[in-house]
Formats: sequence, C-alpha cells, structure tokens
Amino acid sequence: MKLIKQLLAIATFAFAATGVASAQTANEAPDQLVKRISSEVLNTAKNDKEIQAGNTRKVMDLVETKILPYVDFERMTALAAGRYWREATPEQKRALSTEFRTLLIYTYSGALSQVRNETIEFKPLRADPADTEVEVRSQVNMTRGEPVLLNYRVAKTASGWKIYDINVLGAWLVETYKGTFNTEISKGGIDGLIKTLAAKNKQLANKPLATAKK
Repeated sequence: MKLIKQLLAIATFAFAATGVASAQTANEAPDQLVKRISSEVLNTAKNDKEIQAGNTRKVMDLVETKILPYVDFERMTALAAGRYWREATPEQKRALSTEFRTLLIYTYSGALSQVRNETIEFKPLRADPADTEVEVRSQVNMTRGEPVLLNYRVAKTASGWKIYDINVLGAWLVETYKGTFNTEISKGGIDGLIKTLAAKNKQLANKPLATAKK
C-alpha cells in the first residue's frame, strides 16, 4: 500500500504541475507537457528537507496549490459513486466530493514525503491531436526492483488539461474506490458514505503524514 500511495503522489504531482504554465503551453501535447515539467516538481519533493521530514503544513500547502486546481475531483467522485451519483441530491454531491477530495489530499500528502530517487519515463502518446481525452502512459523507475507501469487519464477542459483517474499496478484508482463506495452506500446510503469518509478524514488529520494510511 505504501508503494501504491507513493506512485500516486509521483503521478499526480507530475501532472498537476502542468497548470503552472498552461497559458503558454495550450497547444502542447499532454504527455510532452508532463515530461517537461515533472522533473522540477519531483526535485522539489526530493530536495526539500521539510517535505522529506513530513512537515504537515508545508506538504499540505504544496498539495493544495499544485493539485487542487488541476484535478477534476467532481468527475472522479461521480465515477467512483457510479449510478448512485445520479440519485444524490446537490447537497450530497457537494459533501461527497469534498470528503473524497480531502481523503485524496491526505493520501497524496502522506506519500509525498516518501519520494526519494524515483524517475518517470513517458511512453509515446497514442492519441489524435484533436482528442479531448487521452491516456498518458509512463513507468516509474524505482531505486530498487523492476520499473512499475503507471498510466493516467486526462481530459481537456475549458481551464486546461485535468487528471481524473490513475492506474497503478494495473488498477484504476476510481474503480478501486468504486467498490468501497458501493459497499458503504449499500449499508447506509449516500449519507452513510459521507459519514464514513468524514470519520476517516478526521482520523487521518490526527496522524503524522508519514504514517497516514488509506
């Protein structure tokens, strides 16, 4: 689980960084954009002593500035909730999206402090230039062991490319959470799921980032 969360952090931070120069790179292919900027983001995680030490506030600030604007949390939540999303009220949708976003923030924040000497190698993009949704394929070269394949789905929106799903070790993040969501909803409905996520987030808020678990 620690490896999966670490890879999620690498993938998300690499892609989230694309928002830094979106105005100047509107016509750049998503994989080229990620490749060009990701090294800077990873270097920050690797070389910042406070981040490496698990400085909660600094890590959380970095997550909120680099990830929140460039990840489509509402779409991720809707996909994870599946058919139940259509049955939810607007208030429930907002609450569920907020709690899911918070959970992912804790996941990414906890993993970020564990990034060391990993590097990312991107595969050729298999997409038409006119496509508005693409799958960017890459592999993470680990300091020990075999490279790990890592893919992520991104969509072009009015505000630029945004990530909405990540595949780590053959499992899509949204699909993984969909099973958990369905189980909780079957027991207590949408409100029950929201309550469960809120309790989990409260628990994670009281733990050091280095020990936070999914």
